[in-house]
Amino acid sequence: MSLAIAAGFGVLAGRCDTADVRAVHGHRAYEDGAVVPSGPWRPLTRDLARGLAPAAGTPDDVLVELVDVKNIDRTWLDRPGVTRLGRALSPADGLTTTSHHGSGLLIGLHLDNWDRLPYAAKHTGRRRLCINLGPGTRYLLVCDQDAQTVCRAVHSDWTARYPHTDDLRSYVIEGRPVRCYRLRLDPGDGYVAPTEFLPHDGSTEGQQESTAAFWLGRWPSGLFAAGNAV
Repeated sequence: MSLAIAAGFGVLAGRCDTADVRAVHGHRAYEDGAVVPSGPWRPLTRDLARGLAPAAGTPDDVLVELVDVKNIDRTWLDRPGVTRLGRALSPADGLTTTSHHGSGLLIGLHLDNWDRLPYAAKHTGRRRLCINLGPGTRYLLVCDQDAQTVCRAVHSDWTARYPHTDDLRSYVIEGRPVRCYRLRLDPGDGYVAPTEFLPHDGSTEGQQESTAAFWLGRWPSGLFAAGNAV
């Protein structure tokens, strides 16, 4: 399985661009080996957009969807199995935003592990809902190689593994290709994404600071589309 975004070229063209990635070493702000976009950012092409289109059988739990806060019914956030993760303030002009809670160092593109899933079940994790509360614009960074693909490439005993951010770092250091997509989220915009399954992070590159709110849940695809709000 690979990255699928439930939006056509007309929607993505104005808010999505793409870049390669690299591992950083000796950077005072980042963990050693952290994976970050390498730039320059390039416009999304129609061919790339076609490759992002979900297939008829794409499961809900591996799909990225864009969200407008006006289309959210608050009762969806109180359903059984939904976990409120809280809010995070991201400083201005950050290439990536997530830091290690102990060291304070940025971790770069990474895999979430809230659901503690092994290799065979990694694609079944809950998706993360993120809403940009502003005041600045921010971005979702998301990669086209999924956790199972990455884990399988770097471990001979991959069936016994729990896919981890370190696997992504090894994958990139070995010179394997990864494409990163950057989706713009203005205040009031958001996403639902399988952050357990796809390497990702936030970004405020070239923008002012912003706060994001986060939840985990098993929302069916299309739930947050226009017309579904009460």
